[in-house]
Amino acid sequence: MIEHIPFEQYSQDDLLESRRLFHGRGHAYPGLEHVCVDWMPPVALITLYKEEDATWLATQAELLMQNLPECKSVQVQFRCRDKAPTELLRGDDVSNLIAIEHGLKYHVQLGQAQNYGIFLDMRNGRQWVKEHSDNKNVLNLFAYTCPFSIAAIAGNAKQVVNVDISKAPLAKGRDNHRLNKHELNKVKFEGVDIFKSYGRLKKHGPYDLLISDPPSFQKGSVDIKRDYPKIIRRLPQLMNDQGLLMLCLNSPDLSEDFIHQMIETQCPSCEYIESITPPEVYKEAMPGKGLKVLIFKYHQTD
Repeated sequence: MIEHIPFEQYSQDDLLESRRLFHGRGHAYPGLEHVCVDWMPPVALITLYKEEDATWLATQAELLMQNLPECKSVQVQFRCRDKAPTELLRGDDVSNLIAIEHGLKYHVQLGQAQNYGIFLDMRNGRQWVKEHSDNKNVLNLFAYTCPFSIAAIAGNAKQVVNVDISKAPLAKGRDNHRLNKHELNKVKFEGVDIFKSYGRLKKHGPYDLLISDPPSFQKGSVDIKRDYPKIIRRLPQLMNDQGLLMLCLNSPDLSEDFIHQMIETQCPSCEYIESITPPEVYKEAMPGKGLKVLIFKYHQTD
Protein backbone atom coordinates (compact mmCIF):
# COMPACT_ATOMS: atom_id res chain seq x y z
CA MET A 1 0.00 0.00 0.00
CA ILE A 2 2.62 2.49 1.09
CA GLU A 3 4.27 2.49 -2.35
CA HIS A 4 1.12 4.03 -3.84
CA ILE A 5 1.28 7.14 -1.63
CA PRO A 6 3.16 9.94 -3.49
CA PHE A 7 4.81 11.48 -0.44
CA GLU A 8 7.26 13.35 -2.66
CA GLN A 9 4.38 15.31 -4.24
CA TYR A 10 3.28 16.79 -0.94
CA SER A 11 4.92 19.99 0.24
CA GLN A 12 5.56 20.64 3.91
CA ASP A 13 2.54 22.94 3.95
CA ASP A 14 0.35 20.24 2.34
CA LEU A 15 1.14 17.89 5.20
CA LEU A 16 0.17 20.45 7.81
CA GLU A 17 -3.45 19.89 6.77
CA SER A 18 -5.72 16.85 6.98
CA ARG A 19 -6.21 14.81 3.82
CA ARG A 20 -6.65 11.31 2.50
CA LEU A 21 -3.33 9.76 1.49
CA PHE A 22 -4.54 6.46 0.02
CA HIS A 23 -7.97 5.44 -1.26
CA GLY A 24 -8.31 1.76 -2.03
CA ARG A 25 -12.11 1.79 -1.94
CA GLY A 26 -12.24 3.08 -5.50
CA HIS A 27 -10.90 -0.29 -6.74
CA ALA A 28 -8.07 1.44 -8.62
CA TYR A 29 -5.46 -0.64 -6.75
CA PRO A 30 -6.15 -4.38 -7.15
CA GLY A 31 -5.84 -6.25 -3.88
CA LEU A 32 -6.12 -3.09 -1.78
CA GLU A 33 -9.83 -2.37 -2.20
CA HIS A 34 -10.30 -2.74 1.56
CA VAL A 35 -7.72 -0.15 2.67
CA CYS A 36 -7.74 3.64 3.14
CA VAL A 37 -5.27 5.93 4.90
CA ASP A 38 -6.10 9.35 6.30
CA TRP A 39 -3.61 11.90 7.61
CA MET A 40 -4.79 14.16 10.40
CA PRO A 41 -1.62 15.57 11.94
CA PRO A 42 -0.15 14.12 14.04
CA VAL A 43 -2.14 10.90 13.39
CA ALA A 44 -2.09 8.54 10.41
CA LEU A 45 -5.27 6.44 10.43
CA ILE A 46 -5.48 3.19 8.45
CA THR A 47 -9.05 2.05 7.82
CA LEU A 48 -9.68 -1.62 7.02
CA TYR A 49 -12.87 -2.97 5.47
CA LYS A 50 -11.42 -6.50 5.52
CA GLU A 51 -8.99 -8.07 8.00
CA GLU A 52 -5.22 -7.88 7.47
CA ASP A 53 -2.58 -9.73 9.46
CA ALA A 54 -0.59 -8.06 12.22
CA THR A 55 2.71 -8.24 10.33
CA TRP A 56 1.32 -6.32 7.34
CA LEU A 57 -0.16 -3.68 9.62
CA ALA A 58 3.08 -3.30 11.56
CA THR A 59 5.03 -2.82 8.33
CA GLN A 60 2.64 -0.16 7.04
CA ALA A 61 2.71 1.64 10.39
CA GLU A 62 6.50 1.74 10.41
CA LEU A 63 6.66 3.10 6.86
CA LEU A 64 4.06 5.78 7.62
CA MET A 65 6.09 6.91 10.63
CA GLN A 66 9.21 7.09 8.44
CA ASN A 67 7.55 9.03 5.59
CA LEU A 68 5.50 11.50 7.63
CA PRO A 69 7.98 13.57 9.68
CA GLU A 70 5.24 15.00 11.93
CA CYS A 71 3.59 11.63 12.54
CA LYS A 72 3.33 10.83 16.26
CA SER A 73 0.72 8.09 16.08
CA VAL A 74 -0.42 5.38 13.66
CA GLN A 75 -3.81 3.83 14.35
CA VAL A 76 -6.10 1.36 12.60
CA GLN A 77 -9.87 1.38 12.49
CA PHE A 78 -11.46 -2.00 11.78
CA ARG A 79 -14.59 -1.13 9.82
CA CYS A 80 -14.80 -4.88 9.16
CA ARG A 81 -15.53 -5.54 12.85
CA ASP A 82 -18.60 -4.89 14.96
CA LYS A 83 -18.74 -1.26 16.20
CA ALA A 84 -15.62 -0.39 14.11
CA PRO A 85 -13.04 -0.38 16.94
CA THR A 86 -9.81 1.61 16.67
CA GLU A 87 -6.42 0.32 17.88
CA LEU A 88 -3.01 1.95 18.29
CA LEU A 89 -0.25 0.49 16.09
CA ARG A 90 2.70 2.82 16.73
CA GLY A 91 3.48 5.93 18.75
CA ASP A 92 1.25 7.94 21.08
CA ASP A 93 -2.35 7.11 21.90
CA VAL A 94 -4.03 10.23 20.49
CA SER A 95 -7.84 10.24 20.54
CA ASN A 96 -8.75 13.94 20.38
CA LEU A 97 -7.22 16.24 17.81
CA ILE A 98 -7.98 19.20 15.57
CA ALA A 99 -8.14 18.59 11.83
CA ILE A 100 -7.17 21.59 9.70
CA GLU A 101 -8.47 22.02 6.15
CA HIS A 102 -8.05 25.18 4.07
CA GLY A 103 -7.08 26.88 7.33
CA LEU A 104 -10.35 25.96 9.09
CA LYS A 105 -10.44 23.77 12.19
CA TYR A 106 -12.58 20.76 13.07
CA HIS A 107 -12.72 18.65 16.21
CA VAL A 108 -11.92 14.96 15.59
CA GLN A 109 -12.51 12.09 18.01
CA LEU A 110 -10.88 8.75 17.24
CA GLY A 111 -12.08 5.51 18.76
CA GLN A 112 -15.48 6.83 19.85
CA ALA A 113 -17.65 6.01 16.83
CA GLN A 114 -17.44 4.75 13.25
CA ASN A 115 -17.23 8.31 11.89
CA TYR A 116 -14.74 10.61 13.56
CA GLY A 117 -16.15 14.07 12.78
CA ILE A 118 -15.31 15.07 9.21
CA PHE A 119 -15.50 13.39 5.80
CA LEU A 120 -12.30 14.22 3.95
CA ASP A 121 -13.69 13.37 0.49
CA MET A 122 -15.80 16.54 0.72
CA ARG A 123 -12.73 18.81 0.91
CA ASN A 124 -13.42 20.41 -2.50
CA GLY A 125 -17.12 20.72 -1.74
CA ARG A 126 -16.44 22.67 1.44
CA GLN A 127 -14.11 24.98 -0.44
CA TRP A 128 -16.84 25.59 -3.04
CA VAL A 129 -19.30 26.44 -0.25
CA LYS A 130 -16.84 28.90 1.27
CA GLU A 131 -16.44 30.61 -2.11
CA HIS A 132 -20.21 30.83 -2.77
CA SER A 133 -21.65 31.84 0.62
CA ASP A 134 -21.03 35.57 0.75
CA ASN A 135 -24.11 37.30 2.22
CA LYS A 136 -26.24 34.17 1.65
CA ASN A 137 -28.86 32.55 3.84
CA VAL A 138 -27.75 28.89 3.87
CA LEU A 139 -29.71 25.73 4.69
CA ASN A 140 -27.45 22.80 5.60
CA LEU A 141 -29.39 19.51 5.62
CA PHE A 142 -27.99 16.36 7.27
CA ALA A 143 -25.48 18.69 8.90
CA TYR A 144 -23.67 16.12 11.10
CA THR A 145 -20.89 18.10 12.93
CA CYS A 146 -21.50 21.10 10.62
CA PRO A 147 -18.33 21.21 8.45
CA PHE A 148 -20.30 22.88 5.62
CA SER A 149 -21.54 25.45 8.10
CA ILE A 150 -17.96 26.22 9.16
CA ALA A 151 -17.04 26.78 5.51
CA ALA A 152 -20.12 28.94 4.87
CA ILE A 153 -19.55 31.23 7.85
CA ALA A 154 -15.87 31.50 6.88
CA GLY A 155 -17.17 32.60 3.47
CA ASN A 156 -19.20 35.41 5.09
CA ALA A 157 -22.64 33.77 5.00
CA LYS A 158 -25.41 35.94 6.42
CA GLN A 159 -26.91 32.95 8.25
CA VAL A 160 -26.58 29.15 8.31
CA VAL A 161 -29.35 26.83 9.48
CA ASN A 162 -28.00 23.37 10.35
CA VAL A 163 -30.49 20.49 10.43
CA ASP A 164 -29.86 16.95 11.66
CA ILE A 165 -32.05 14.37 13.37
CA SER A 166 -29.25 13.70 15.87
CA LYS A 167 -28.58 16.49 18.35
CA ALA A 168 -25.21 15.18 19.58
CA PRO A 169 -23.35 15.90 16.30
CA LEU A 170 -24.98 19.34 16.16
CA ALA A 171 -23.54 20.08 19.61
CA LYS A 172 -20.12 19.19 18.21
CA GLY A 173 -20.89 21.50 15.29
CA ARG A 174 -21.45 24.34 17.74
CA ASP A 175 -18.06 23.50 19.28
CA ASN A 176 -16.50 23.58 15.80
CA HIS A 177 -17.82 27.10 15.26
CA ARG A 178 -16.44 28.19 18.62
CA LEU A 179 -13.10 26.62 17.70
CA ASN A 180 -13.00 28.87 14.62
CA LYS A 181 -14.10 31.92 16.66
CA HIS A 182 -17.30 32.33 14.62
CA GLU A 183 -20.24 34.48 15.66
CA LEU A 184 -22.86 32.00 16.87
CA ASN A 185 -25.67 34.50 16.41
CA LYS A 186 -25.36 33.79 12.66
CA VAL A 187 -25.74 30.02 13.13
CA LYS A 188 -28.84 27.98 14.01
CA PHE A 189 -29.03 24.32 15.01
CA GLU A 190 -32.24 22.35 14.46
CA GLY A 191 -32.23 18.81 15.85
CA VAL A 192 -35.30 17.62 13.94
CA ASP A 193 -36.39 15.05 11.38
CA ILE A 194 -36.11 16.86 8.04
CA PHE A 195 -39.02 14.93 6.54
CA LYS A 196 -41.39 15.89 9.36
CA SER A 197 -40.26 19.46 10.01
CA TYR A 198 -40.59 21.51 6.84
CA GLY A 199 -42.39 24.20 8.83
CA ARG A 200 -39.28 24.69 10.98
CA LEU A 201 -37.12 24.90 7.87
CA LYS A 202 -39.38 27.44 6.16
CA LYS A 203 -39.36 29.62 9.28
CA HIS A 204 -35.70 30.55 8.70
CA GLY A 205 -35.98 30.89 4.91
CA PRO A 206 -36.16 31.54 2.09
CA TYR A 207 -32.63 30.37 1.30
CA ASP A 208 -29.99 31.44 -1.20
CA LEU A 209 -27.98 28.22 -0.87
CA LEU A 210 -29.20 24.74 0.08
CA ILE A 211 -26.74 21.94 0.86
CA SER A 212 -28.02 18.38 1.01
CA ASP A 213 -25.52 15.65 1.92
CA PRO A 214 -27.64 12.72 3.12
CA PRO A 215 -26.49 9.27 4.21
CA SER A 216 -27.33 6.60 1.65
CA PHE A 217 -29.20 4.61 4.27
CA GLN A 218 -29.88 5.11 7.94
CA LYS A 219 -32.13 2.56 9.60
CA GLY A 220 -35.38 4.11 10.70
CA SER A 221 -34.72 7.57 9.22
CA VAL A 222 -33.26 7.73 5.69
CA ASP A 223 -33.51 5.62 2.56
CA ILE A 224 -31.98 7.92 -0.01
CA LYS A 225 -33.65 6.47 -3.10
CA ARG A 226 -37.06 6.81 -1.46
CA ASP A 227 -36.51 10.04 0.47
CA TYR A 228 -34.32 12.35 -1.65
CA PRO A 229 -37.19 13.26 -4.02
CA LYS A 230 -39.23 14.40 -1.01
CA ILE A 231 -36.67 17.15 -0.39
CA ILE A 232 -36.45 18.22 -4.02
CA ARG A 233 -40.19 18.66 -4.44
CA ARG A 234 -40.17 21.08 -1.48
CA LEU A 235 -37.62 23.42 -3.06
CA PRO A 236 -40.20 26.00 -4.25
CA GLN A 237 -41.22 26.47 -0.60
CA LEU A 238 -37.63 26.86 0.60
CA MET A 239 -35.60 28.70 -2.04
CA ASN A 240 -35.13 32.24 -3.25
CA ASP A 241 -35.12 32.84 -6.99
CA GLN A 242 -31.63 32.14 -8.41
CA GLY A 243 -30.73 30.22 -5.26
CA LEU A 244 -28.00 27.59 -5.52
CA LEU A 245 -28.33 23.91 -4.63
CA MET A 246 -25.49 21.55 -3.71
CA LEU A 247 -26.89 18.03 -4.02
CA CYS A 248 -24.60 15.26 -2.81
CA LEU A 249 -24.87 11.51 -3.31
CA ASN A 250 -22.65 8.93 -1.63
CA SER A 251 -24.29 5.70 -2.79
CA PRO A 252 -22.11 3.55 -5.10
CA ASP A 253 -25.32 2.06 -6.48
CA LEU A 254 -26.74 5.36 -7.73
CA SER A 255 -25.16 7.52 -10.43
CA GLU A 256 -25.43 11.22 -11.23
CA ASP A 257 -28.36 10.26 -13.46
CA PHE A 258 -30.38 9.60 -10.32
CA ILE A 259 -30.02 13.27 -9.31
CA HIS A 260 -30.73 14.59 -12.80
CA GLN A 261 -33.84 12.43 -13.15
CA MET A 262 -35.01 13.43 -9.68
CA ILE A 263 -34.67 17.12 -10.58
CA GLU A 264 -36.47 16.59 -13.87
CA THR A 265 -39.47 14.92 -12.22
CA GLN A 266 -39.66 16.80 -8.89
CA CYS A 267 -38.40 20.32 -9.65
CA PRO A 268 -37.67 20.89 -13.36
CA SER A 269 -37.18 24.64 -12.79
CA CYS A 270 -33.65 23.83 -11.53
CA GLU A 271 -30.78 24.39 -13.96
CA TYR A 272 -27.67 22.19 -13.79
CA ILE A 273 -24.51 24.31 -13.35
CA GLU A 274 -21.53 22.05 -12.62
CA SER A 275 -20.17 19.06 -10.74
CA ILE A 276 -17.62 19.25 -7.92
CA THR A 277 -15.12 16.39 -8.06
CA PRO A 278 -13.40 15.00 -4.96
CA PRO A 279 -9.63 15.43 -4.50
CA GLU A 280 -7.49 13.54 -7.01
CA VAL A 281 -6.52 10.86 -4.49
CA TYR A 282 -10.08 9.47 -4.64
CA LYS A 283 -9.45 7.46 -7.78
CA GLU A 284 -12.31 5.32 -9.07
CA ALA A 285 -11.78 2.34 -11.37
CA MET A 286 -15.42 2.68 -12.44
CA PRO A 287 -16.56 6.30 -12.89
CA GLY A 288 -19.73 7.19 -11.05
CA LYS A 289 -19.24 4.85 -8.09
CA GLY A 290 -17.72 7.42 -5.74
CA LEU A 291 -18.97 10.67 -4.27
CA LYS A 292 -21.20 12.77 -6.54
CA VAL A 293 -21.68 16.51 -5.90
CA LEU A 294 -23.87 18.46 -8.35
CA ILE A 295 -24.64 22.18 -8.37
CA PHE A 296 -27.98 23.51 -9.61
CA LYS A 297 -29.64 26.93 -9.76
CA TYR A 298 -33.28 27.27 -8.80
CA HIS A 299 -35.53 29.48 -10.95
CA GLN A 300 -38.87 30.57 -9.55
CA THR A 301 -41.85 30.09 -11.82
CA ASP A 302 -45.21 31.87 -11.66
